[in-house]
Amino acid sequence: MNTLLPTEFLDTLVRFVICVIVNWSIIFCLYYRKSHRRDFSFTFMMMTVAIFFLVYFMMGMDRGKATMGVGLGLFGIFSIMRYRTDSMPVREMTYLFVIICLAVIHAMATESVEEPSIGSDTMAMSYAELITVDAITIVCLYICEHFLKAQSTKLIQYDRIELITPERRQELIEDIKKRTGLNVTHIDIGAIDFIKDMAMLKVHYQGQNNTVNSVLKLYKDELKEF
Repeated sequence: MNTLLPTEFLDTLVRFVICVIVNWSIIFCLYYRKSHRRDFSFTFMMMTVAIFFLVYFMMGMDRGKATMGVGLGLFGIFSIMRYRTDSMPVREMTYLFVIICLAVIHAMATESVEEPSIGSDTMAMSYAELITVDAITIVCLYICEHFLKAQSTKLIQYDRIELITPERRQELIEDIKKRTGLNVTHIDIGAIDFIKDMAMLKVHYQGQNNTVNSVLKLYKDELKEF
């Protein structure tokens, strides 16, 4: 019986454990602490597991026959993936991109010290190199989350258009704060309807995103129910 296969698969399981631990740390120590989005956290973790084994088995158990094209192809497909139910915010899309990247790297890396065969694109990486890449990624994410604090936004249909003038901007901000309870930093004025006395505002505020999308779309048939 060939003992190479169990040894190689054991190495794969070790890299899988490292990948899960790293992505778990990124998701729940960096992403979830700020957003509290359980739905995206669940998606990120399951994408980690699915992509790792999908890339690994599509490349084949014989790592010498692996090609970078398989990994890069899956990387491109999943990185531009969008869900049909809800549009994914930029921050969530960035974390998904990072999670996919790390899963592909861990799945394609190998601990083999043998000379690669001709035409092989297998990434020969030691555990030390793999952990170093993970550490650099986590540090970069931490720095960006700590120093580049992204503000949340919300679209609001506003009825007091007399307050949208530049000289009454502070009064507008105070009114939005009072009526919504949000810690508003600034407001962008969008479309204005003087016939209906309505204006579309993009409110920038400090705080956590909720689980409701910023854009609420209602169709005519749905509006009849109100």
